[in-house]
Amino acid sequence: MPRPASPRPASEDPSDRRPPEARGYVLAGSRVSPGALAPGLHVVATPIGALADITIRALETLAAADLVLCEDTRVTRKLTSHYGISTQLQPYHEHNAAEMRPRVLARLAEGERIALVSDAGTPLISDPGYKLVRDAIVGGFHVVAAPGASAALTALVVAGLPTDRFFFEGFLPPKQGARQARIAELVRIPATLVFYETGPRVAAAMADLADGLGPREAALARELTKRFEEVRRGTLAELAAQLAEEPAPKGEIVLVVGPPGEEAAPQAQDLDAALVSALKRVSLKDAVAEVSAATGVKRREVYARALDLAKSD
Repeated sequence: MPRPASPRPASEDPSDRRPPEARGYVLAGSRVSPGALAPGLHVVATPIGALADITIRALETLAAADLVLCEDTRVTRKLTSHYGISTQLQPYHEHNAAEMRPRVLARLAEGERIALVSDAGTPLISDPGYKLVRDAIVGGFHVVAAPGASAALTALVVAGLPTDRFFFEGFLPPKQGARQARIAELVRIPATLVFYETGPRVAAAMADLADGLGPREAALARELTKRFEEVRRGTLAELAAQLAEEPAPKGEIVLVVGPPGEEAAPQAQDLDAALVSALKRVSLKDAVAEVSAATGVKRREVYARALDLAKSD
């Protein structure tokens, strides 16, 4: 099993062909030389909008690394150019990840220091980076995070909804049927829900959330930390109605939905109706699982009722 070489100062690394003066970064108009960076994979969070949200540790890591892996070099170059960082950028995304991973692991085996970033925010959140991290760990390489901005957490703290327990769902399925089925599975999660969504799909997603989750409080956060930042708050139905009357919003969007309230147990006729509807689409086993998740009724009770319905037919 390969093991990384011992840490060494960036200035003594022969693999870094940049002149010493080019290995730093610019902060507040002054050129800063980075400190030593241990060999291994460094997962670096970058700003989700405002470049000033970068951390000092992120700048140090990006400047001292031998290579920066990024989703889109054009996006990351805006950040590195702004701070005078000249480290080589290499694309790493879902379309080339399978091909790139062995190459990256080979460089890690040579003792290199590689940084992994996403276009914005914390890597591995809705991107393919986890496979590289997993393989690096299996290979025995040092993996460390340089924490920072995250759109999900930023939206959560400005939404005005409970934060003691939350569930990050990421992107809902783009097709309505699959999206509605997934929302039905999320109904009984006793936590605030956090979603990512795109402008063209957000109105349809919000309408399905309103139909599937009921009268919950919610927030739509758009372009967080950027010039046109917007946070809307209201019920799911109110936000869905607003979006239905407007052009598709632009920019990055995070939806935050409050947890379910303390609701009364479903009425028998409602349980029966849900079972009848589910049994028309899926098997008995799947129907029981779906209705149990949607209503909060224990599976054995739902199963017993399903058998009663079958006998009465």
